[in-house]
Amino acid sequence: MKIFAIGLNYASHNNEMKRTFESKEPVLFMKPDTALLKDGKPFFLPDFSEEVHYETELVVKINRLGKNIGERFAHRYYNEITVGIDFTARDLQKKQKELGLPWEIAKSFDHSAAIGAFISKEEVTNIQDLNFHLDINSKTVQQGNTKEMIYPVDRIISYISKFFTLKIGDLIFTGTPAGIGPVGINDHLQGYIEDKKLMDFRVK
Repeated sequence: MKIFAIGLNYASHNNEMKRTFESKEPVLFMKPDTALLKDGKPFFLPDFSEEVHYETELVVKINRLGKNIGERFAHRYYNEITVGIDFTARDLQKKQKELGLPWEIAKSFDHSAAIGAFISKEEVTNIQDLNFHLDINSKTVQQGNTKEMIYPVDRIISYISKFFTLKIGDLIFTGTPAGIGPVGINDHLQGYIEDKKLMDFRVK
């Protein structure tokens, strides 16, 4: 099982991070399977970071083997979606960037890819017009709509499949909108797609 993630996919988030970089193709990075956090298990703050941020995203699960997938066929390669959090050690990421070094240690550490329960994409009308949000301690802290994506889901799948063979069970985190922020001990995180609560866990 592979975990793919897309960066810089919402203009609002790019603006809040003061990024001026514009890419003509999706910005892709990966997380190992040890990054996965599911089933409502708690997220333990790592001792190597003082600034861990949440980034709430739509996540899609691949349901068939595929390579060099045409964008017009990409919708056939996933049938389940959920909400997820790409946890980021922001202080480590900043340090690595300043040194011009890769920043996997800031994005791909153990349990940095939290996911909720999956629902069928048939339960939604249009995957490119979905509201999703994150509540922390019963307060909404981040929200977005997939219509704001720079690169839509089908284009992302097509792009990834140029370089990597997609297999059943692979996950794709599709990017985060504006509203990222830190998490702390005892925070209660709940993630939603529309009015469906799909993710519920605590920070320890």
